[in-house]
Amino acid sequence: MSVQIVLVHGIRTSATMWRSQVAYLDENGYACTAVDLPGHGTRMDEDFTLHEALHTIDAAVRAAAERGPVLLVGHSMGGLLCLAYVGGGTEPPVTALIAASCTAFPRGTSLSAYRIVARAVDRLPDRGLWLTERILDATIPLETRADFAAGGYALDTQDRALQSLADLDIAAALERIRIPLWFVNGQYDQLRVNENLFRRLAPHAELIIVPRTTHLVTAMRPRVFNAVLQLAIATVETQSIS
Repeated sequence: MSVQIVLVHGIRTSATMWRSQVAYLDENGYACTAVDLPGHGTRMDEDFTLHEALHTIDAAVRAAAERGPVLLVGHSMGGLLCLAYVGGGTEPPVTALIAASCTAFPRGTSLSAYRIVARAVDRLPDRGLWLTERILDATIPLETRADFAAGGYALDTQDRALQSLADLDIAAALERIRIPLWFVNGQYDQLRVNENLFRRLAPHAELIIVPRTTHLVTAMRPRVFNAVLQLAIATVETQSIS
């Protein structure tokens, strides 16, 4: 059976952020599923809860596992949720995990500061979307620039989702993960703050730093991220053969 890839987006965005990765996987004959979390994308009218977010991941993983070994991939908030899911009390049918742009514990002063900044931006004219677009124009290649906004921005969900993340016990989850695991961070990603501690808690994990890249590593350097996907797929395929 062929490797099945499940993609979980970050906060505010949606499944459309994975367009470059979905295109790459399709071109190379790999099956993939990009989910929309509650309160995001096609589910913008729903409330965000951790229970429903984790259920969304679980449903996609279990459906994919019926067709082959699962490579789970999450970015930012999606990466934290995937870590919590794989390292939870039960062992889900996940063969390998890529956690991108998420090596920061969602708690304490760091989380509070992030929520304060997000609220301040939300109070700007147009809820700060003009600023977001200018940042994307300055940092993201034209080929992937529209992907983050294509499914809409979950502005009404953002603060609730951030608050909910504080209930995740990421440290305990990391210690329980035994499957192949890759942390992928942009060189200038602000969420590298706990990177060394993440590595100590999951010493078997591999860390990949993408040079000259910020938090939006999947869109800024899509070919590099796709190469990481190919590395993980090859690892899963090798395990399946042996």
